[in-house]
Amino acid sequence: MSYVLGIDGGGSKTICLLVDAKGNILGRGEAGSSNYHTVGKLAAFQSILEAISKAIGEKNNLEIEGICFGLAGVGRPQDREVVGGFIQQLQESNLGANFLSLSPAKIIVTHDAEIALVGGIGGAVGVGVIAGTGSIVFGCNCQGETWRVGGWGHVLGDDGSGYKIAISGLQAALKAYEGRSQKSLIQELLQGNYGIMNSADIIAAVYREGWGVKEIAALAPLVGEAANKGDKIARQIVEQAAIDLVEATRVTIDKLFQQTEVVEVVIVGSLWRGFDLMRGKFTAELKLLFPQVKVILPRHEPAYGASLLALKSLTECGDRYGLV
Repeated sequence: MSYVLGIDGGGSKTICLLVDAKGNILGRGEAGSSNYHTVGKLAAFQSILEAISKAIGEKNNLEIEGICFGLAGVGRPQDREVVGGFIQQLQESNLGANFLSLSPAKIIVTHDAEIALVGGIGGAVGVGVIAGTGSIVFGCNCQGETWRVGGWGHVLGDDGSGYKIAISGLQAALKAYEGRSQKSLIQELLQGNYGIMNSADIIAAVYREGWGVKEIAALAPLVGEAANKGDKIARQIVEQAAIDLVEATRVTIDKLFQQTEVVEVVIVGSLWRGFDLMRGKFTAELKLLFPQVKVILPRHEPAYGASLLALKSLTECGDRYGLV
C-alpha cells in the first residue's frame, strides 16, 4: 500500500501525519520549530526528522510515495532547494528505507497558509483566513487559480493579527498613561498580568527587556478579554482587526470567484479562539458583502491538508508544487 506524509512546519512546532492511500491517519508526530529562517537549517531538519520518526513509529519499510511540506515563510526557489537537501538527509538517515519509492515530483513544498486552507475546507477550493501571531488570507478557485493577501510579517503586513491587536493595545495604554485618551480595562489587565503600571514599564519591556513578536502578540488575549467585558477601546481594536481581515478576504473572493458563487471561508488560527467579538464581527461584515459565503471552522488540521496535497500528487505527473 502507498503512504504519504503531511508536514505542518510552523514557527513554534512541527506536526507530521502518516496517512494511507485512503486518507486514514496511521501515525502522528510532533517536534519543535522547522522554520529554518528563524532556527537554522540544522535545527529545522532535526525537528522534521523527529516528527517523521514519531509518526512512523515502529513501522518499517513503508512505501512512502509522497510528502508535502507546508512550511512557514517558504515560497522562493531557494526554499525548494533547502527542502531538497532535507529529503536527501532523510534518505541517508535510519529512516531511509521508507523513502525508496519517493520521486522528486511527489515532493511538494508550499506555504503553511495553503495547507491550512486545504485541511480546513477538506479540499482545495475556498478561502482560508489565518490569524494567529501573524495573518494571511489565501484562496483557490476551481480553475486552480490562487490569490494571497498579507502574510508579509509584522513590519510590512499582518493586519488583523494577534501582533497588531497587541500593539494597538499597548499604544492605547500609552496614550492613557500620558493623558491623551481615556483609561481602559487594558491597563488593569496589563497591571494584573504583567505588573505594568505606567508608560515607563511598557518602554522597558519592549526595548530594554527585548520583547519580540511572540512576546508582544501574547498580549492580544488581554485585549480580547477587555473587549468581551465591554471595554470601548478594546472593542474598537478588535473590531478593526476583524474589518482588516474582511477587507483582505473581500479582495481574495473578488479575484477568484463570481459574485453569486457559493464560497466556503474557513477561519484558522489561535486568534479566532476566545475572540467571540472578532469572529462575530468578521462573519457579519463579510455576509453583508457576500450573502452566499459560508464561514466555517476547520474540518481538519493543517497537517492533514498537507497529507491531502501529498495524496493528490500521487495521481499527477508533477505540478507547480514539486521539486522538479
